[in-house]
Amino acid sequence: MKGLPMFANLDWNWGWEHYAIFSIPFLLVGITVLVFVLFRRTLRTRIRVATQLTQDPDINEWLIIFNWSRKVLYVPAILASLAGAAVMILIDLGAIPGEPTQAGTAANLFGKIVGGVWVGVFLLCFLVDEYEMSVKVLAIIVLFTLLLVLWLHLLGWLGGFFRVLGRVSVSMSWMGFLFLALLFSIGVIASWIKGLFHYVAVTPNYMNIQVGLTETGEQISREDYNTRVDTSDFLERILGFGRIVITFRDNRRLPIMMLVGRIGRKAQTLESIRGKLAVDRHQPSREGQQSDF
Repeated sequence: MKGLPMFANLDWNWGWEHYAIFSIPFLLVGITVLVFVLFRRTLRTRIRVATQLTQDPDINEWLIIFNWSRKVLYVPAILASLAGAAVMILIDLGAIPGEPTQAGTAANLFGKIVGGVWVGVFLLCFLVDEYEMSVKVLAIIVLFTLLLVLWLHLLGWLGGFFRVLGRVSVSMSWMGFLFLALLFSIGVIASWIKGLFHYVAVTPNYMNIQVGLTETGEQISREDYNTRVDTSDFLERILGFGRIVITFRDNRRLPIMMLVGRIGRKAQTLESIRGKLAVDRHQPSREGQQSDF
């Protein structure tokens, strides 16, 4: 910490008030973990349901899916932010070799290169999030870009255009990169936590829609719903994401559309499940049945 300039003048001689304030976030995390541990048998998470389905001898295939937030499409930008923060920390620690003046110049240039790479990754994630691009639309964009480059070359403006782009630079401290990574990660983590209690479990005979912390849900027979896989967005598909759409026989119910990761594997599993019908291997005896009365 002494090598980082921002920590050089900090006073680390804290009193109990500082330690109490510093411990508040860790205390909240500890309370959350304690609640999960105490109520783990009451909470009906998708992890618990997955364990139950795995132990069911009558179900060979099943699929549990939930709706990711679109912020998950910024995962490459999050990774780029973390990598940028690590590089800037190394720069602040003087890890770049050379004389002091040369090191400062190299560090400044290297920081701009890192910032430029981050901007490129962020813009790519923004395009994936903001626009739906099929292969046809993407091909038209590439063709238009090539025609624009050819037009600039014929006019003799191509070199000046790239010089202007070269002057556009972004430079941030490691805290800036870390803050951006944290900002985008909040949406992804919140989406994952919500997906623990709001999910859909698909088996050969039924589909269970879970919408709460406990057993609040709905079981729908296989004849009363249909499924469809949508991978029309080419850029989302490159990142491994797609949509699974669930429609119902009852037209009064709105379709359920979920953004799902590893869509290729999940689409194959869903197709296999929908083509099967599970039959109970044995019928339980009356003595083994439980009653609420």
